[in-house]
Amino acid sequence: MPAKGCYFLNEGEEGPDQDALYEKYRLTSQHGPLLLTLLLVAIAACIALIVIAFSHGDPSSHQAVLGTAFLILAVFVALYVLAYAECLVRRWLRASALLIWACLVTLGYVLVFDSWMKKACAWEQVPFFLFVIFVVYTLLPLSMQGAAVLGVVSSTSHLLVLGTLMGDFSMPSVQVGLQLLANSVIFLCGNLTGAFHKLQLQDASRDLFTYTVKCIQIRRKLRIEKRQQENLLLSILPAHISMGMKLTIIERLKERGDRRYVPDNNFHSLYVKRHQNVSILYADIVGFTRLASDCSPKELVVVLNELFGKFDQIAKANECMRIKILGDCYYCVSGLPVSLPTHARNCVKMGLDMCEAIKQVREATGVDISMRVGIHSGNVLCGVIGLRKWQYDVWSHDVSLANRMEAAGVPGRVHITEATLNHLDKAYEVEDGHGQQRDPYLKEMNIRTYLVIDPRSQQPPPPSQHLSKPKGDAALKMRASVRMTRYLESWGAARPFAHLNHRESVSSGETPVPNGRRPKAIPLRRHMAPDRSASPKGRSEDDSYDDEMLSAIEGLSSTRPCCTKSDDFYTFGSIFLEKGFEREYRLAPIPRARHYFACASLVFLCILLVHVLLMPRTPALGVSFGLVACVLGLGLGLCFADQFLRCCPAWATLRAISERVETHPLLRVSLAILTVGSLLSIAIVNLPLVEPPGNETNQRVVSSSEKLTCALLPYYTCSCMLAFIACSVFLRMSLELKVVLLTVALVAYLVLFNTLLCPHWHCCDHPTTTNGTLSSLPVCSWWDLQAMVSFYLVLFYTTLIMLSRQIDYYCRLDCLWKKKFKKEHEEFETMENVNRLLLENVLPAHVAAYFIGDKLNEDWYHQSYDCVCVMFASVPDFKVFYTECDVNKEGLECLRLLNEIIADFDELLLKPKFSSVEKIKTIGSTYMAAAGLSVPSGHENQDLERQHAHIGTTVEFSIALMSKLDGINRHSFNSFRLRVGINHGPVIAGVIGARKPQYDIWGNTVNVASRMESTGELGKIQVTEETCSILQGLGYSCECRGLINVKGKGELRTYFVCTDTAKFQGLGLN
Repeated sequence: MPAKGCYFLNEGEEGPDQDALYEKYRLTSQHGPLLLTLLLVAIAACIALIVIAFSHGDPSSHQAVLGTAFLILAVFVALYVLAYAECLVRRWLRASALLIWACLVTLGYVLVFDSWMKKACAWEQVPFFLFVIFVVYTLLPLSMQGAAVLGVVSSTSHLLVLGTLMGDFSMPSVQVGLQLLANSVIFLCGNLTGAFHKLQLQDASRDLFTYTVKCIQIRRKLRIEKRQQENLLLSILPAHISMGMKLTIIERLKERGDRRYVPDNNFHSLYVKRHQNVSILYADIVGFTRLASDCSPKELVVVLNELFGKFDQIAKANECMRIKILGDCYYCVSGLPVSLPTHARNCVKMGLDMCEAIKQVREATGVDISMRVGIHSGNVLCGVIGLRKWQYDVWSHDVSLANRMEAAGVPGRVHITEATLNHLDKAYEVEDGHGQQRDPYLKEMNIRTYLVIDPRSQQPPPPSQHLSKPKGDAALKMRASVRMTRYLESWGAARPFAHLNHRESVSSGETPVPNGRRPKAIPLRRHMAPDRSASPKGRSEDDSYDDEMLSAIEGLSSTRPCCTKSDDFYTFGSIFLEKGFEREYRLAPIPRARHYFACASLVFLCILLVHVLLMPRTPALGVSFGLVACVLGLGLGLCFADQFLRCCPAWATLRAISERVETHPLLRVSLAILTVGSLLSIAIVNLPLVEPPGNETNQRVVSSSEKLTCALLPYYTCSCMLAFIACSVFLRMSLELKVVLLTVALVAYLVLFNTLLCPHWHCCDHPTTTNGTLSSLPVCSWWDLQAMVSFYLVLFYTTLIMLSRQIDYYCRLDCLWKKKFKKEHEEFETMENVNRLLLENVLPAHVAAYFIGDKLNEDWYHQSYDCVCVMFASVPDFKVFYTECDVNKEGLECLRLLNEIIADFDELLLKPKFSSVEKIKTIGSTYMAAAGLSVPSGHENQDLERQHAHIGTTVEFSIALMSKLDGINRHSFNSFRLRVGINHGPVIAGVIGARKPQYDIWGNTVNVASRMESTGELGKIQVTEETCSILQGLGYSCECRGLINVKGKGELRTYFVCTDTAKFQGLGLN
């Protein structure tokens, strides 16, 4: 059998373009929600600026700021409404992103110029531009390249404008240069951390999209598997029995976790039902044995498949159900599974059509074959018995009588009983059949028979309906089998298993194939590009795949994760409803978690540079930053120790701890709290240590060192914002922990800026003089410094909390879809195992591989073997045991016992020593098996010892069957005995039948093996002289029976295998 997973679709299967789907996914599940988040924050920021403007001084003096704020607020509200209503398609989404960036930058420069004109404190608006740079990467729907361009443009434009306004380009100043350098460091940190955010989000987004697509593909594959399973099961069994069997198989697979059935100690399930008022048709091709002996393996398979395929079409047209094919014998029933009042007429019409079809073949090819049909009406028990190689079958005395009617029939005629005639309602004319003269059983039971007169025989057919015999020397020289094959191929019967990947189910019927063209046989693994014009059903299913992909992607949308109803999350907050899954998510490893610490260390370096460039260089500054540098260095070293110390075995313990950073939650969270806490502290810890400017009088001389103190506050604010960013770079850290850390830090910052330091910082409140003249130091009018500091801190806090909320939702979705993918993959594997088991119950494993392998097999399956050992084992006494009365539910309980016998026989096939034995089928109470069918073609003659071993194995299998039957006799108080016939030699194997594919073997070897059984004796194994000589060479003892008359073979010398000695001798036990 093919390897596990062979039923999966190819990775490059047809479907919507993956890049287009990914763009759609990012638009729906990421860009849209993040854009709404940014617009919400921007609207709140505009409103806050308007409130600040109205609450500080005369609003009329700030018309530029207010006008710009109101205009941008209107734009943002309009964009929010459009984005919320999902009216912004992809091409307009990028344009809206550029518009939002332009509005934010415009607002920033209006603030800069307004504050600069009024000589206000912190007029540079560095924190605002840091905010713009950060959201360009994290919240705007832009590519990495686009975000980098806008981030660099925002940074460089601000530096150029600031340098121009400060006069640094005309009159260079060291202090101004340091300030511009510090701004560059801040903007660089904003660009780098923003890019880190975007890269991490893109990786997570791609992973989530990949798992989403896998999940959807698994669902689609699961549907295909179910359809294949249904088609496969319906190709073996009718729907009214197959569904119960399928559920039983799935339950057993789930319970045992194994694809092979392991029996329990209870009675085996019986899938048999009784049906009344049906008609049974048996048909046999007279002269086929002679034709088959002239056929090559492929010709035989093609002829059988074309003939029986034609018969299947006739059966479908006449509302008959084909039951089984036995060699060249075909039998079917009308009135199953739904009772039909016209069942007798259906069978008679089918029999006449079959005779007419064979007549056309005879006239067209000159091959002397004809059809012999027997029909009887009555009651049947129908269903499946045994555990392996299921075949739908029927049992009853009426079935046996129909078989007798065929055997006693006349070639080219339909032979019916009086019971069938009574159901015809004079629809056909009949004549006396004289069946009692040709069959002793009919004479014994005094059954009167009739031959149906075909209405077509009374009317001369038009010339166009007659196909003349082939003429000419070429045709006369052509073998009969070749003429048959060429003619029958024009019928265009479907090939076995060609339907399994068709959109239409088997039960929906087949359509004739015009012009002799055939549908390609598609292996289960292959899924060719569908012909969407083939059927509305096929087209709608392919279209539904596109729709399913898009709807699932839209279902991932986290636009409103806080308030939308979900089967997986609580209504408020992204916490899983399933407590076990929530715990699993929190304890799950975080890949690349060490990169978070590296990015946080980068933020620390930027904060250090800003302090070194602008802040007073006090001992406290050096000590505090030195301590934090040591803490971060140790943490960073611990994270990357496993990579840097690979060549140092002595540091194995440290490397082990380092590897646990990503897998151990407690260690990871502890390091994250230590790192983030250190950065949040170092950003502001030196501010209370800086000596504030003096404020003894309103008109005092301010030293140059005091002039810089007010200008330092925005840079402390920027340091705090960078520390906030350092907290947010831990993308997979618990959202609750982030909220706690950021909230505590925000409260501490606001208290520090507005309460503790407010009484000491008054340099901006009043005009100052230097050497008796009014100083040009900034004068804080309405644009109050502490209000703006608070505004920027709250703005950044809100932005990061909402961003962290979205990121946490993405991470949870990723985990959720991985879990769903795993669960559905397990379901798919179960379905795959069911399919494999079903297929193996139709075909041997090596034959099943032919239809589901990687190679696109479009040819018939046929195989010739030089040496195969064939066994027929029957329970003749069962025919006597079988009775139909009220006590045994009209024969149902008798079949229950037969089911136990066959099921116990099937269990022997699971034993390793009988692995080479292949069950072919059951015929009533006869069990047919063969050994040596799995040997590859062309290797038979290379290993005579193995061929002989197959014969020994078959004998041992026969003895095991007898032992099983003895055990059943002890438990059921019966005295059944097995009659076995064995022969070996060349055979032809193949798969025939499209509606109900069936694996079978043909040849003289099979016929002789069957005769060995039918002419044998109870409790004995009868073999031919050739088989006996090989068994004696293997150590078996055989007893000569003598010459017996074998139908079609004359007199043959046969032998009985001594079963008592065989149990202790023979190669089969080794």
